[in-house]
Amino acid sequence: MPYVTLPSIDAAELLRAAEGRWTALLERRPDLQPAVDLQRSLLSIVVRVSTSNASQPLPTWAMPAKYVATKLAHGTPALAGEPIPFTVAALTGPLLALCNALAAGGAGDAARHIATAIESRSIDSGSLLAASLSRDQNAIRQGATHRGLAPDLLWLIAELAISPFAHTLQRSIFASAPDPIAAALDDWGHGYCPACGSWPALAEVEASHRILRCSFCAAAWELQSYACIYCGESGEPFVTAAPDEDRKDRRVEVCGTCAGYLKTIDVAALSPFPLLAIADLETMDLDVAAMERGYRRPPLKATPRAPSS
Repeated sequence: MPYVTLPSIDAAELLRAAEGRWTALLERRPDLQPAVDLQRSLLSIVVRVSTSNASQPLPTWAMPAKYVATKLAHGTPALAGEPIPFTVAALTGPLLALCNALAAGGAGDAARHIATAIESRSIDSGSLLAASLSRDQNAIRQGATHRGLAPDLLWLIAELAISPFAHTLQRSIFASAPDPIAAALDDWGHGYCPACGSWPALAEVEASHRILRCSFCAAAWELQSYACIYCGESGEPFVTAAPDEDRKDRRVEVCGTCAGYLKTIDVAALSPFPLLAIADLETMDLDVAAMERGYRRPPLKATPRAPSS
């Protein structure tokens, strides 16, 4: 089955696991101390939001299983184009906390300006979070530019704040999915996330299974084919290589057709949400190796919409 259900882990265990990974990373790369310190601050906020989400029921919102299955059959992620309600007030505090953490971690005035815009309601928090949940990068970029704010930083802040909710949604739809959805997931053959449409942050290979991990909602899914996740190339232009000959467990898939790349690492167990961000940081050298050779991660894909019934 392409979709992989991960076990739920409580906040205390998540933070213990995170500290263990950060400690191991710093033993190898002490130069990453500032990045680890910032990530520790950010993920502690995300974990608190996740814990709060877990203790409250989802807003009244549901999609019939047949409708979700139809969307997936047409290559449309389950959450794409859906008017999904969420509690804005509960996420305004985390938005500001993320701004403050980023300001202290090096983003400085750029993050403080975003915090001021949120507090003064120059930016509508609900619209910002809804745009992030729907993966509308253009809307956030335009809004940021219009207000003289840093677009990429605003995107990051909104994504971190709403990602626990996105993770909860994808689990509620796909975990123990009824037959129509399960069958559609079995046939899902796309490199973008079947829940939200984001590209994977990386692939984790567990027991010889290449599991793609969504960079936003942390969904885990396996493709039946071994090819470029972006353009489908499976011939000679698609190559998997280990930049470090002594670390064959850490590889990069590169595509000469579309110039895209994907990090691939062997793991004993899949990373839980939100610790996938640590896996991304742990493999930053693979990003550098790929980009130095002219490869890049493409922008978010404009995914197709399911036809009207």
